[in-house]
Amino acid sequence: MDLLKSSPPSLLDRAWQLVQTPYIAARGSVKALTSIPTAIPALSVFLLPTYASWSTSFNVLFFYITWSTLILAHPSPKVEFWGTFGTRLVFYLLPSAGFLLFDSAVPGIAVNIKEHGDVALPLSEEQGGRQGRWWKVALVGTGNVLLGVALQTAVEYLFTDVLHIRSALKITSTLPMPWGIAKDLLRGLLLREMLTYTLHRYALHSSSSPLTPLHATWYHSLPAPYALAAAYDHPLAYLVHIFLPTYLPALFFRFHLLTYQMYLALISLEETFAYSGYNILPSGFILGGIARRQERHLMGGGMGNYSCWGLADLCMGTSVGSDVVGDVVEEGEKRGVGEKVKGKGKGTGGKKRK
Repeated sequence: MDLLKSSPPSLLDRAWQLVQTPYIAARGSVKALTSIPTAIPALSVFLLPTYASWSTSFNVLFFYITWSTLILAHPSPKVEFWGTFGTRLVFYLLPSAGFLLFDSAVPGIAVNIKEHGDVALPLSEEQGGRQGRWWKVALVGTGNVLLGVALQTAVEYLFTDVLHIRSALKITSTLPMPWGIAKDLLRGLLLREMLTYTLHRYALHSSSSPLTPLHATWYHSLPAPYALAAAYDHPLAYLVHIFLPTYLPALFFRFHLLTYQMYLALISLEETFAYSGYNILPSGFILGGIARRQERHLMGGGMGNYSCWGLADLCMGTSVGSDVVGDVVEEGEKRGVGEKVKGKGKGTGGKKRK
């Protein structure tokens, strides 16, 4: 009978589970970004061909079973930690490290796609050369990201294990619906915009704030942004500037964990590309405008451009250089939208009615 009793997991088994957990969490984050919109059967009928409905339903069912098993098998702080860490790793740390390696390994090629040329290279003379601060930017930036993940996990642990109340984020086996995801993302990003503007302007650029000298001597010591510069700041200034505006909307609206991972993935990609220093970006209108405003803020000594997207700066009159409206007009001129509209108008007006 003793042979039928299950033995406790060995040290090797526990180590293997520890190695697998971040991979599973990161894979869940990526799957969440691509699989959730097909969670409603009615939606899949309209969006996908009939012959694909069975495979789509099977994928959704498989994802639901995997997600439910993960939720039931692990405590909520652990699930939130690995999900958040996996998202930041996949969508910010690894791409930024790749950009930093590219800029350092082939500076002759990288300088051609840098908005500000040599000054935006991590190993340039303006940045201090090979003995400069690039290694400090990488270590501090990575450490600040991990600090934010740890602090978020501590809040979750406080809610569930100390105060014995419901989790800070909604961690359930029920999948969020597409409309709920869209609504949470929209209001979360808008609240983040307002919080970033308020905290950045009045907590980090006010003469009466004790954080202003820290922000000035750390973040504003960089001549130009490059990979991992988004998270480079004094830890206290980073928490106020980046972590709180990102986490508080999710806490206030109590996002579903999968929605939060999508929200965090969007912000991570924004930080990765907007602070890369490249003039070739996936979206010239959105990311290009964000990057230009962040560069003017950093290289202009912190005069204006306090928000993420520039919407709050536009409303408060603190935009430096081109604002959001200017970005729309400029991008439209580049793509010749006005000429296309006029051409269609002439073509329509020139047709005679029969």
